[in-house]
Order: sequence, then C-alpha cells, then structure tokens
Amino acid sequence: MATIYDFELPGLAGKPLSLAEFRGRPILLVNTASKCGFTPQYAGLQALLEAHKDDGLVVLGVPSNDFAGQEPGSADDIASFCEINYGVGFPMAGKQHVKGADAHPLFKWVAEEGGFLSRPRWNFYKYLIGTDGHLANWFSSLTKPDSDRFKKAVDAIIPG
Repeated sequence: MATIYDFELPGLAGKPLSLAEFRGRPILLVNTASKCGFTPQYAGLQALLEAHKDDGLVVLGVPSNDFAGQEPGSADDIASFCEINYGVGFPMAGKQHVKGADAHPLFKWVAEEGGFLSRPRWNFYKYLIGTDGHLANWFSSLTKPDSDRFKKAVDAIIPG
C-alpha cells in the first residue's frame, strides 16, 4: 500500500521534491493559492511550523490554479509572494493540478486514503499525514490553522 513517501513533486525552484526525505516525520500538506480569500492562512501555517519545528513537523505547500484561477503566477511570482507577504519558510512544490483527471498522483492518493469527501474542493484544504506516511486527518479551507480543533489534530500526529 502506498504512503506519502512514494511520491515526488517538482519543487517551486525546479529541483524535485522527494517526499521520501520526510520519512518518519509528521506532514501537513496544503493546496494553496495566492489570490484566494483563504490566502492569509499562509501566516497560520508558518506559525504552526515555527511552533512545532522541534517536533519535526513538515509543512508542504502545493500551489494550484484549479479553483477560479486564483494561482495565475509563475514559480518566481509564487515564491516572492509567499516570502514577502507571509514569510513562508516551508517547502513549496511547483504548481500542480489537485482535482480531476489531471490531478497529481499525490492528490489522487489523498482521495483514496480519505475517501470522496477528502478531495480538495477549494484552495487551502489541509491534510495531516502521520509518521507512518498515511493520512491521519483532513480539513477543508474553512478550518483555520490556528483553530483549537486543528491544533489538536496536529498535536495528535506529533510523536511523543
């Protein structure tokens, strides 16, 4: 059975991003967009990463233009936007399709792991992956990274 570690994404800077390098670490996977009403969640994602940096948490952003064309920029545009506006210091993949027949295999895997309702229906769906490499929980765009409910779910995938 596949785990998240079996996938690779193109990195935003062009270098391949092998998820195997995060083996054994808790992962928060998020499909992102720069021109979305949920874009301010970047700040909460970065804060969550900083709060759990000693716990080995990996936050991974995957930009997508699949929802209302809200990620129209180039890789350089996306990187600059994230760094300048939100101080994003976590890995960002290159822009990917996250829904439909053209969805990256990682997002098809997420849908298999979580079922029909776990498929991203908008930007900033959040997927918590346990240290075993399997989907532990997922949240829609409406759940903010700084909500108590989400923080408890993150704590649940942190070892120890």
